[in-house]
Amino acid sequence: MSVKPLFKRARPRVSVLFLVLTGVASGVLVDRLFLTGIVPGALVAASAVGDFRLMALVWNLIESRYVDPQAIKPDKMTYAALNGMVDSLGDTGHSAFLNPEMAALSQDLSTGNFAGIGAEIGVKKGQVVIVSPIDGTPASRAGLRPGDTILAVNGETVASLSLSNVVARIRGHVGTPVTLQILPAKADKPHEVTLVRAEIPLDTVHWHLIPGTQIVDARISSFAKGTAATLAEALEEAKTSGARGVILDLRDDPGGLLEEAIGVASLFIAHGDVLKERDRAGKVTPVPILPDRQEWSGPVAVLINGGTASASEIVAGALRDQRQAPLIGENTFGTGTVLREFALPGGSTLLLAVGEWLTPAGESFWHKGLEPTAKVALADDSVPLTPLAMRDLTPVGLRKSDDKQLLAAVRWLEHSASEGR
Repeated sequence: MSVKPLFKRARPRVSVLFLVLTGVASGVLVDRLFLTGIVPGALVAASAVGDFRLMALVWNLIESRYVDPQAIKPDKMTYAALNGMVDSLGDTGHSAFLNPEMAALSQDLSTGNFAGIGAEIGVKKGQVVIVSPIDGTPASRAGLRPGDTILAVNGETVASLSLSNVVARIRGHVGTPVTLQILPAKADKPHEVTLVRAEIPLDTVHWHLIPGTQIVDARISSFAKGTAATLAEALEEAKTSGARGVILDLRDDPGGLLEEAIGVASLFIAHGDVLKERDRAGKVTPVPILPDRQEWSGPVAVLINGGTASASEIVAGALRDQRQAPLIGENTFGTGTVLREFALPGGSTLLLAVGEWLTPAGESFWHKGLEPTAKVALADDSVPLTPLAMRDLTPVGLRKSDDKQLLAAVRWLEHSASEGR
């Protein structure tokens, strides 16, 4: 239940900001030693001395004057300050400070197992929202949708809680219930839904032949460890089953591990780059495909929407530029930065953008997202079809579906097949 970051593994480095801020708690003397450079090795930039002095002053005033001393929690104050620093960068949904609980949860997600209701949550415009329910989990079965706002957990409002505290309240022992007050996206009235917590195996790839066609619907819900290998197996099975076209469904896929994105794109691309990386100095470095990995050379269409972010945007851009695959749906989220992971004292983590991703053609999608080749919107009350839902679907049921994006992809692939492409 956390937004999964896209990052490159890097050697852990201690954040000077964290050390300075925790040192400030010891009082004015420590503040002066750090800010005047008396302490050997202190690395506060000269341009930031005044700002750190202001932070120290506020900290000390709170510590010495606040009316309720029991409410003063140094770790919470430190985490709040660090959150504010990162949030001020405007790299929403990517650069992030993760406290120890959130860092541990992020690790659980990227390795493929966690317990809870099966929904990733994040903060948008100050509200705790559902980023994406995971297929086949309590959250998806209860009808939770991307963009739904969580107002309360077990009757307790979440308005004043941090994201990590909301996650902690939603998670719990397997088999126990949790009640959420949900305000659906584009709705005026909230309602309550009770879910039973479960162990969530993060099966990131599902596929199924679309009824009445020779087209396989392959959905990636996130890019966790092993996603590319699982998709390779799925594509091999699909070919054996007679598939002649692939729909790669990346809708509401918030991303994940960079190496998995490169691996997935390499299954569809014979040569060239998956993406390019631009550093803060403007230097552009190409990131090539993995050699001898292509599993699918036939026609492919990609489904995208506003929940398609990070690693899934990289794959979508690569298939569009290198395979001329149509992107069908709506604009993607626009998470286009290179994250490095900095391990901090106490188990917390800083995920910091140190560069920008570009598509193979050099297009930036940071903040603005990728535009669809064919713009197809879904009605507010429509439910996207998934491979799991197709198991009980007939060809007639498919044609009556209100998933216009999937149907548009089917039509494109059928037309492509008829022209021999």
